Amino acid sequence: MAGQSDPHISIFSAEEVEFMAEDELIEIVPNLRMDPLNFICGDFGPFLPQIATQVPFWLAVALKKRGKCAIRPPQWMSVENLTRVLERERESQGAFQVLPFHYVEISRLLFDHARDDIPDMYMVRSLIEDIRDVRIHKVETSLEKFSGTSAVKIPNLSAMEVNIIRPFVGRALQAFYKHDNPEKIPDVDRASSAQTRAANNEPRMDSGIGGLKVAMSLPDDQWYQWFLTVFSSFFALQRPLRR
Repeated sequence: MAGQSDPHISIFSAEEVEFMAEDELIEIVPNLRMDPLNFICGDFGPFLPQIATQVPFWLAVALKKRGKCAIRPPQWMSVENLTRVLERERESQGAFQVLPFHYVEISRLLFDHARDDIPDMYMVRSLIEDIRDVRIHKVETSLEKFSGTSAVKIPNLSAMEVNIIRPFVGRALQAFYKHDNPEKIPDVDRASSAQTRAANNEPRMDSGIGGLKVAMSLPDDQWYQWFLTVFSSFFALQRPLRR
């Protein structure tokens, strides 16, 4: 289960984020006649042949697998719109374009289960991957600019982007807080030895929680260099891979 290793700062798996995205509504075109379906989350239907209706994504996928409907991709997934979004993402270095919160998961579900319903599917997938990469790079550069703050505001992030950066940002902000409050650092001997090692450029510090505790005692310039190093390493490990 997500977050078992650290109950305070959890991260969801890609499958868990995708599971949450399946509650989003999507438009389908049924090819059958069926009475309304009543669920805890709401009532959907009636279903009439060639009459478009909206259902949760999980229901659309279930009907699609049985050959009972076609799924209409959302308007934001058109080649024209994605090209425009990509251009604006590249032009506006300090801002993120508005996209659905689960745009990565929705597109992945459509690529997996309804690729025959997506016009120019390969072009659409390439554009979404490019948008995702540009946005993650902007997240990196945005976080590199903050220091010693009690809050970080990056509007219009998607679920995937929030999930990737949340554990690291939480730990980094906690470290900044402790760095500004030296009396909250309990292990003075370890901090002192860390300063000596840093001054002599001897062994490099651990990048985990223990490393954070040691790094909090460093001078500002050394702390910032350590922060950027760990930050870059974290994103190198967490960056989603192209399919």
